[in-house]
Amino acid sequence: MELFDHLLLGFSVAFTPENLAYAFLGALLGTLIGVLPGIGPVPTIAMLLPITYVLPPTAGLIMLAGIYYGAQYGGSTTAILVALPGETSAVVTVLDGHQMARNGRAGAALAIAALGSFFAGCVATLLLAAFAPPLAEVAFKFGPAEYFSLMTLGLVGAVVLASGSLIKAIAMIILGLLLGMVGTDVNSGVARFDFGIPELQDGIDFAIVAMGVFGFAEIMTNLEQRENRVEITDKVGTLYPNREEFKQSYPAVLRGTALGSFLGILPGGGAVLSSFASYTLEKKLSKNPERFGKGHPAGVAGPESANNAAAQTSFIPLLTLGIPGNAVMALMVGAMTIHNIQPGPQVMSSHPELFWGLIASMWIGNLMLVVLNLPLIGIWIKLLKVPYRILFPAILVFCTIGVYSLNYNTFDIFITAIFGVVGYVWSKLKCEGAPLLLGLVLGPMMEENFRRALLLSRGDFLTFVDRPLSASLLAAAVLLVVVVALPSIRKKREETFVEED
Repeated sequence: MELFDHLLLGFSVAFTPENLAYAFLGALLGTLIGVLPGIGPVPTIAMLLPITYVLPPTAGLIMLAGIYYGAQYGGSTTAILVALPGETSAVVTVLDGHQMARNGRAGAALAIAALGSFFAGCVATLLLAAFAPPLAEVAFKFGPAEYFSLMTLGLVGAVVLASGSLIKAIAMIILGLLLGMVGTDVNSGVARFDFGIPELQDGIDFAIVAMGVFGFAEIMTNLEQRENRVEITDKVGTLYPNREEFKQSYPAVLRGTALGSFLGILPGGGAVLSSFASYTLEKKLSKNPERFGKGHPAGVAGPESANNAAAQTSFIPLLTLGIPGNAVMALMVGAMTIHNIQPGPQVMSSHPELFWGLIASMWIGNLMLVVLNLPLIGIWIKLLKVPYRILFPAILVFCTIGVYSLNYNTFDIFITAIFGVVGYVWSKLKCEGAPLLLGLVLGPMMEENFRRALLLSRGDFLTFVDRPLSASLLAAAVLLVVVVALPSIRKKREETFVEED
């Protein structure tokens, strides 16, 4: 009954004209950046962070959340029609989605993707509403030692679940932690690692790093690629899947929703891992695995349901524990701190209208996305024909304006440009930027809780293992490292992402 009352509060907040408008704007922008290759939710949210200064907290977070899960919808449109995924999470959708389009079933593929995403998003939001309150109650029992151990587990999880080399992911995490140490020491007030540069005494803003590593670097990467796009499928055909396609799709939607909901909660999980894992699962369970890659509806339904479910449930650790599970959630932490809101279990009690309004807006946003993605397919097709060389100057200008408006300091623009070049080099070396951003965000929080725990225990390091909950979290982190080091597990991990090639 209490949950019902909370949801009533949430819908009363979400259905105000202002919040409805921002939910629609977020869904529209998310779909747009998902459709247009080379523009992802991370640089877009980083670019729009300064705008949240002038917005009410609830409206700002509703808009940013809409951009995130809206991008998962939009990414499937380009994957199916052009064989060019707008989002990394839509990479595997290309394999069967575009083949369905070439077989004259583009409309059916788009409908399967949109309806599967809608179902998964609604179920995952229901899980968020049901499980967030009890998790928040548990989080109130956390002390500095438990928070440090939880963040350690989160960073280990981000390394283990990241695609690509484990060594490179670890290196990026460590680099992020080191960057997080730049600035003024919280306890002593002494500036450290600022190299005598006054602008660095307040630390390096994670939005600046995100804009450089994900925004500027992405622009450079896209510019070096020749625009040799596959011919766009203009003939969409009927939007109704036939009986056989529906029969093959709905079990995949159910499995994808369950898998994505679970993986979204894990640190480092998110939409990308969920979509790859779902495709691998569907292929393993199929009686005709040889049909995958040739236009199998389950190859569209499973991954698209999984990535949307993961996008929604990734809010659970953020809102209940204050721990961002991926790069987008790290930016959401920034959006909350802009309004002096500390992410964590206290959000539910101190800002109930924000917490439940955000959850309710996700149901509304999912419904808006179905309306945006199916009837407006013709508009998205026209947008896909715009050359990237025309789009990138506008993206670059908005990124630069966003960076400057953070502190009204041109120094930030130069720092962003440096990280853009560095991020471009990292992309060449196959190093992911997401672990670095997580390390940068969690680093100062880990250090603060580590030092606070030692102060309370009078310098006794055993405090981290004497407390049962803290010891359990550290044990889980160690176990995760040991398990992933096993040759058989490492091989399976590599196979999960092999479809990307």
